[in-house]
Amino acid sequence: MLESPESKFAVAAVREACTVIRAVQKNLVTAALTKSDKSPVTVADFAAQAAVARRFAVERPSDVLVGEEDAADLRSEARRETLASVTRFVGEVAAGATSEHVCAWIDRGRAEPVQRFWTLDPVDGTKGFLRGEQYAVALALIENGRVRLGVLGCPNVRADGTLDVGGTGSVIAAERGRGTWASPLGLEAWTRLLVSGRRVAKEARLLRSVEAGHTNVDEMGELVVALGGTAEPVLMDSQAKYGVLAAGCGELLFRLLSPTKPDYRERIWDQAAGSIVVEEAGGRVTDLDGKALDFARGRTLAGNRGVVASNGLLHDAALAALRQVGA
Repeated sequence: MLESPESKFAVAAVREACTVIRAVQKNLVTAALTKSDKSPVTVADFAAQAAVARRFAVERPSDVLVGEEDAADLRSEARRETLASVTRFVGEVAAGATSEHVCAWIDRGRAEPVQRFWTLDPVDGTKGFLRGEQYAVALALIENGRVRLGVLGCPNVRADGTLDVGGTGSVIAAERGRGTWASPLGLEAWTRLLVSGRRVAKEARLLRSVEAGHTNVDEMGELVVALGGTAEPVLMDSQAKYGVLAAGCGELLFRLLSPTKPDYRERIWDQAAGSIVVEEAGGRVTDLDGKALDFARGRTLAGNRGVVASNGLLHDAALAALRQVGA
């Protein structure tokens, strides 16, 4: 179990953010929503960051938070209705919250990384959120360029790593040297997660994004051939994939470079929590060249190309396949 004050704080913050996001999804994501309308996820992003940052303001005021969002656009006249919606949903967990409070809380995430800081992705997997499928809240503590603690809130994944849209959901937490643990979102019933013991590359289940734009589809196909893959992939969005891998319900995860963005570098909040969740469950996470992820380069993983995560046993095979296809 994780007993540190930081882990208890992070779990509580992520649970509260999931409560806010679920309320947004229930009230704003409808069948009539057009594909071009991203307003519900905009509200969810801002509301979740405000909820988490409020907890920092109250419980850990001296801690640094590096978040994905800032409130500059939200303060504009064009966003008046959006701000009102964000304030209403935040008010469900923070009685008396005003628009000024909400904007100030969101802007706590504008800090720059220092030696010790937290990083937050309030809604990772926006397309999954809008489809009513997989998304996650991801909060991590980074010290000296290394992730020390990570928590994922996964509203549509069970604590055993199986997918369950509309179910109990789970919170998955890992602390360096203390393992990875999961519990239903609304309960304190923790179980330890361990990665799969599969050793044969062709049997590996790949955790793949639903959105083709998030990867290099051609290279991914070549990778499957290089690995001799025969297992059906697990298609899902967000860092929830890392939780599924940590629970032994998949073996490999690749973040390849999209051909349209060859110089893209991952944002720290997109990988920090998920990486430690996998590592503390017995897996391994590196970049595509086999280098450890370096979280000491600011808001991006500037020193790394892409990401590969595995159950550890298949990591060398994954790196060999990447070299074979020239990824």
